[in-house]
Amino acid sequence: MSEQPEPSDLGLSGKTAVVTGASRGVGLAVARRLCAGGARVVVNYAHSEQDAERAVEQLAGLKGEAVAVRADVTTAEGLDALLGAVRERYGRLDVFVHNAAPWRPTQAVGGDAAAVTAAVGAALDPLLRGAAGIADLMAGGPGRIVAISSSGARSVVPRYVGAGVAKAALESLVRYLAVELAGRGITVNAVSTAKLDKGPATPQPEVAAVLAARTPAGRLTTPEDLADVVALLCSPEAAWLHGQTVTADGGLGLL
Repeated sequence: MSEQPEPSDLGLSGKTAVVTGASRGVGLAVARRLCAGGARVVVNYAHSEQDAERAVEQLAGLKGEAVAVRADVTTAEGLDALLGAVRERYGRLDVFVHNAAPWRPTQAVGGDAAAVTAAVGAALDPLLRGAAGIADLMAGGPGRIVAISSSGARSVVPRYVGAGVAKAALESLVRYLAVELAGRGITVNAVSTAKLDKGPATPQPEVAAVLAARTPAGRLTTPEDLADVVALLCSPEAAWLHGQTVTADGGLGLL
């Protein structure tokens, strides 16, 4: 079996990055990719200290470095604590990846309205509350804000109305923030995908198999695929991308 090529640093070496919800899943894959590129990654988490410690252990030995910071970014106090920790430890911020997103299945008709409202708040509040502080930490150099979205923002997925509406609102917010922050050298974009291949942990494997067979590129998207696109948006070459939602799904959304 041939060796995997070393990932390009994409200009990430020495940069400071925050990834919210980074102790597992997509967030951890993004943290790993940025750390492999040489970034100093703040692994943000809200609940499981064990998961966070395991995540930092997994990132050890990569080109960059990783440190875990516990803070619930869906609250004003938690967000302030996170940004304060970044300022104290590094003095500035170059990349902010908004990935944290609770999910509770519900339907639109007769569904759990509180769950939908909570999902929208979790999607919007970290960037609405944090944009000024994040921009402040990015002053003096190019900055990158990347939000993780989902195809459920545009397509109807069964029992996904909370997350779908939240992601649609998030993509709209990305466009507004992109306009307001472009003059400060900060790009704001989103990365979206459809159902993810999470290996043995993939829910509804029979559905995943059908979708994988339909995907033009021959398989479902992995968290690592998504992480690669996030890293691309953080590169100097992506400086002219503002307010875009990049779909990384192997072509599945084209059908």
